[in-house]
Amino acid sequence: MKGGIAALASSTVTGAGAALAGESDFQQRLAGLAKRALEQNKARIPLHDRVGLADFSAPSWRPRFHLVDMVSGEVSSYLVAHGRGSDPGHTGRLQKFSNKIGSNATSAGVYRTGVEYTGKYGRSMRLDGLDPDNSNAFARAIVIHAAWYVGDDMLKKYGKLGRSEGCFAFCEDDRTEVVARLGEGRLLYAGKF
Repeated sequence: MKGGIAALASSTVTGAGAALAGESDFQQRLAGLAKRALEQNKARIPLHDRVGLADFSAPSWRPRFHLVDMVSGEVSSYLVAHGRGSDPGHTGRLQKFSNKIGSNATSAGVYRTGVEYTGKYGRSMRLDGLDPDNSNAFARAIVIHAAWYVGDDMLKKYGKLGRSEGCFAFCEDDRTEVVARLGEGRLLYAGKF
């Protein structure tokens, strides 16, 4: 998926009206990307009411995981970590994607959300990779989970989030909301857009 979303916090706006217009434009762009992703994958994704979009063109200190409500158009954004294999120098910016087992990197592409389970990081959600770029997601145990290295405390202390082993890691409260709102059978798209 190629596309047209600029990094969310990099546009310059002046005044409250311009800020609202910029936010509205951003939400419309996300909704358009979500709609295109659903159209391209409708046979593989049973539920079309909500979509998760992980825009790894943004740095880890910005909210870059977006839940798009396809009915209301509402967008909720969250901090999310990327894999340490995607950012070996720990710059806070994803440098590369990988689907390779043992890479500890984030994989790009379309995922279908799977079942919830309780694991090492508590309440978590499995993901099925549906593209050649993320086909090893199940074998690599790429999931949604909570992690201590994601959240405002990390940003205050280090200016960036910690890194996962390729999973979509959130702070505990955000993980709970993301898992509950996505549920099983919805689309999650990860990339740089």
